[in-house]
Amino acid sequence: MNIEDLAGQRLMAGYDGTTLNDQLKEYIREYRVGGLIFFARNLIEPKQIEQLCRDSQAYAKDQGLPPLLIAVDQEGGPVARLKPPYTQFAGNPGIKSEEDAQEYARVMAKELLEAGFNMNMAPVMDVVPPDFDSIMIGRAFEGGPEEVARLGGYVIQYLQEYGILAVAKHFPGIGRTTLDSHLELPYSHTPRAQLEAEDLVPFQEAVKKQASGVMFSHILYTDLDPDWPASISPAIVSLLREDMGYTGIIMTDDLDMGAVAKQFPIETVIEQFMKSGSDLALICHPGPNIKTAFNIIRKGLESDPNLLAMGRASVQRMLAAKQGI
Repeated sequence: MNIEDLAGQRLMAGYDGTTLNDQLKEYIREYRVGGLIFFARNLIEPKQIEQLCRDSQAYAKDQGLPPLLIAVDQEGGPVARLKPPYTQFAGNPGIKSEEDAQEYARVMAKELLEAGFNMNMAPVMDVVPPDFDSIMIGRAFEGGPEEVARLGGYVIQYLQEYGILAVAKHFPGIGRTTLDSHLELPYSHTPRAQLEAEDLVPFQEAVKKQASGVMFSHILYTDLDPDWPASISPAIVSLLREDMGYTGIIMTDDLDMGAVAKQFPIETVIEQFMKSGSDLALICHPGPNIKTAFNIIRKGLESDPNLLAMGRASVQRMLAAKQGI
């Protein structure tokens, strides 16, 4: 791949629209994006969704690009972008057994594949402490770390057996968080030893189950990295990649969210994303940030041999995930 393709493949973009419009064509043609993420604003009914996904993949192929990762947040419960007639699930709190997980994954994968998606931003692997007013209540599996690991592991296993790339989130765990990172930057002062004994347990199972992706949170964990939120932290990327042995795609949460956008200019965020060793940057809203991110990544790859080597490794991980789609 040339530098432009290497740069663009590390971006997953959101857009406004319900068809392959000029904005979406620009993202694919000019910024060479590796993935798209669609939200309720893009998704009306099955035929339109299928056409949108099909047209996007065809246009990427025409532009000489690998297949797109086409992702959606379809957890069930309060986070379900696909509305009826797609099956509506209760989400993680409704999954109590391996049989529940398998049935969820079977139906979910069938409907997502038919619609044209190949990646689901699920399951949530966050652990909610007992009697804690967590931001993740209603989205997390019920129970302690081992039960979250068990049920989440089954969801990952079966989603991927049925043909959908699974993404475990939000590393290293946001179950103790009460502040919404869509709006502000939350801080976590949980000691590393406690994180390892509790919050990281489900993610170790995600590593074991070979989850295609792991999404990082926008929380600043002071005992792991006092300077950078997890999503752009070299220390926390190293924790997952080196200490826990994860070999799949590491991705940020949406870099347009207030937790990072209010704290740092986009230029700083993307430069730090590259230094961190993360693979895929999510920018889920249209605007200049996608162009800015592409240009910064491209310049970094051109000017720094270390960033180029890291970038090639990131794209190789993404291409490996795309082999089966």
